[in-house]
Amino acid sequence: MKAVTYSRSALRSLSRMPANQARLIQAKIEQYAARPDGLANNVKALKGADGYLRLRVGDWRVLFSETGEIIAIIRIAPRGQVYN
Repeated sequence: MKAVTYSRSALRSLSRMPANQARLIQAKIEQYAARPDGLANNVKALKGADGYLRLRVGDWRVLFSETGEIIAIIRIAPRGQVYN
């Protein structure tokens, strides 16, 4: 299982959203860290941003980078606001 680190803005987003939605997003992140191939259809590389990926969790998007054994969560936001 890969280690997961959260940026300050990602933690702030999780604390401000409804608790059930935050738990679902954290569960999907942990699921991806344990078995990346299990969520392969929900993870895509971002165009124009080398090394960054996005994880789709319903209407929410999780932007992250993956280096070796570390997954760095950069931003968590609704679909329409995350790419700005």
